[in-house]
Amino acid sequence: MGYVTLVDIFKHPITQKYLRRSGVHHAVKVTEIACRLATEREENPELATKAALLHDMGHFEWYREGKWDYEEYRKHDIHAIKGAERAHKLLIRLGENRVKAKEIAIAILLHTDSYLPFSVKEFRTPLQQIIYEADEIDELPKGGHHYLKMEREEAIERLAIIDKKVQRANNKSAI
Repeated sequence: MGYVTLVDIFKHPITQKYLRRSGVHHAVKVTEIACRLATEREENPELATKAALLHDMGHFEWYREGKWDYEEYRKHDIHAIKGAERAHKLLIRLGENRVKAKEIAIAILLHTDSYLPFSVKEFRTPLQQIIYEADEIDELPKGGHHYLKMEREEAIERLAIIDKKVQRANNKSAI
């Protein structure tokens, strides 16, 4: 198994399909925030950034009269469940370590509790809390953060910068 980068993940057709729905800008921004938080808190930036990039890949759109119906979507939201499964499958397909893939998928599953009738806040690990907070920091009212645009080339450039930061952190921890 080789090292799977954020750029590798981003370029995969499955990632492209789902990030077009949930918003490339939001995914990249949350990844940047998660990298910073993980570094500050001395958590694993590799796991944090991969979970952050894929955290909303379970989204699907609800339309009413040609417009996204945010309230209808919120009533039926299970994006964290679908996203965790899709991300795990994608990461395994890309050759990610199975233990890491599971930890990333669980962080995606618990990045929100909007689909649950109770809160999971007190049960989150530090990694899961980072994904939750990074997502909250970038959130806009009524899901507006999902509609900000970013060109593919810009996303790849920004993710490559994060990949370098993660590699440096991995090299430091290996010493």
